[in-house]
Amino acid sequence: MSHQISRRTFLRLSVSSMLATMAVGITGFGYARDIEPEWVEVVPLGLRLPRLDAAFHGYRVAQISDIHMGSGMTGERLLQIAELVNAQQPDLIAMTGDFVTHGAVRRVEQALTIGLQAFDAPDGVIAVLGNHDHVTNASEVRTVLQRAGITDISNGVYSLGRGSTRLHFAGVDDYWEHQDRLDVVLTQLPDDGAAVLLAHEPDFADISAATGRFDLQISGHSHGGQIRLPLIGAPVLPRLGQRYPMGQYQVGTMIQYTNRGVGTIYPPVRFNCRPEITVFTLEAPGL
Repeated sequence: MSHQISRRTFLRLSVSSMLATMAVGITGFGYARDIEPEWVEVVPLGLRLPRLDAAFHGYRVAQISDIHMGSGMTGERLLQIAELVNAQQPDLIAMTGDFVTHGAVRRVEQALTIGLQAFDAPDGVIAVLGNHDHVTNASEVRTVLQRAGITDISNGVYSLGRGSTRLHFAGVDDYWEHQDRLDVVLTQLPDDGAAVLLAHEPDFADISAATGRFDLQISGHSHGGQIRLPLIGAPVLPRLGQRYPMGQYQVGTMIQYTNRGVGTIYPPVRFNCRPEITVFTLEAPGL
């Protein structure tokens, strides 16, 4: 038996459906703007590095990336992130660039400096710069890092020793802005010991892995897309962040890991792509 509905009923149902759809959309936007950007996920990850000496077995590195002060990130939020990172009790904290987004660094200098000073680990805090830092003012960003007690290892090496063994953290300056000097890094990097590379853009992994010297590269830049739709994924990914946009990959003999970042660019929203603190526990082979 078929049923027909009147034009009035049809119109009423159509309007109700439209209003329901608008309500879901508004609610979803509110979630993406107000809730998920502050809902930081701590991602623990154990990684076995073939050249890691047993003396460094269990070494913990906390990574954050893409603070983007000035486009959604506030000083209060950064202090909360620092507290959460410190609570993981890492041996070292690594920051992989894009401390600011655009405009004059002086507008965010005080809040950024105070927030960065709050990060604390026994072996220190190290960092490289990202493309937004260079587009804004790399020199002023480096001054903020220095005032905050953070060691900038762009195109440099930061080595740790335990007895006669070494664990190396290397960094390249920004690849997008053609500031990377991997050749300079390799001349400073000893031939022995595990080596972890900080590189803002994850797609730099194709270059770094080809050297055969790095056990792990950690990066940011992509934000995981900030918005990830069911069945589709991220509709938009930045240049040099498309091959390895989020999570762990194997690139030749090197592990690549891309952190989703803690901040946002415009629009300052996240959906199905929470901000991330990664905590790596490094493992020696055979243990």
